Amino acid sequence: MQDFTLNSGSRPAVRAFASQASADGAGVKIQRVAGFQVPALSPFLMIDEIRSENPDDYIAGFPPHPHRGIETLTYMLSGEFEHQDHLGNRGAIRQGGAQWMRAGRGIIHSEMPSQGEGGMHGFQLWINMAARDKMVKAAWRDIQPDEIRELPLDDHGSLARLITGEWTVNDAGVSAPMTDTAADAAVADIRLAAGAEITLPLPKDHSAMAFIYRGGLQTEHAEVTRGNLVLYGEGEALQLRALADGAGLLLLHGKPLNEPVVHYGPFVMNTREQIEQTLRDYNNGTLTDY
Repeated sequence: MQDFTLNSGSRPAVRAFASQASADGAGVKIQRVAGFQVPALSPFLMIDEIRSENPDDYIAGFPPHPHRGIETLTYMLSGEFEHQDHLGNRGAIRQGGAQWMRAGRGIIHSEMPSQGEGGMHGFQLWINMAARDKMVKAAWRDIQPDEIRELPLDDHGSLARLITGEWTVNDAGVSAPMTDTAADAAVADIRLAAGAEITLPLPKDHSAMAFIYRGGLQTEHAEVTRGNLVLYGEGEALQLRALADGAGLLLLHGKPLNEPVVHYGPFVMNTREQIEQTLRDYNNGTLTDY
């Protein structure tokens, strides 16, 4: 372990969560970090990583299914996914692009790979919605690769791709192409050169975490490598140091909701009674009615 001393005001690393092998949709193989019962991760509920060169691991995709009470953000490093929903929205994202979806009261959608070769590497985040917003109208948006702001972080090739939210980069406030997210959730793809160290200011009242998808980070406690989510504590900035082979990570920050979370399959509400009503609505065909 290399020496790593936090600067004054920097957030300490408080816990690492290892992703777990799982499957979803029609048998898509994923690595998952589930945080439904971890209040410190709020407003983020879950992060899934799809990473495979074998089409059998992902080609069946996610056929039509419902959601209520959350937002999702899908981001692709390689491969293509196509979204369709009951509102008539349809759009594909390719390498470097993202899709945002607000389930609100209810949405029925599908997410299917639109190519069978070349492998796939991407992520889907579940973001919780405040109780007052869980029954708003559903919405959806594509974020194409050329819309995402890409900014240098040093002179060695480190960079930030800002996907959603508000950020401070190189001492300047910068807005990502999508800012109307639940709980002011912000997501960036941070790519650090070998041994690079950067500091990014973050809102003091936000939670902050990093999911490592390539290489690793040095924290004040240990080296943390690919497939782990690092949760950070309180502070004014995040101090990141890459290991000798560099690092790629999704950096997340957002406003904690501090509300009860009751999760059942694709539905996330605040009480068991709300979940039971959601199931009745879905079974009665009224989940998406306004």
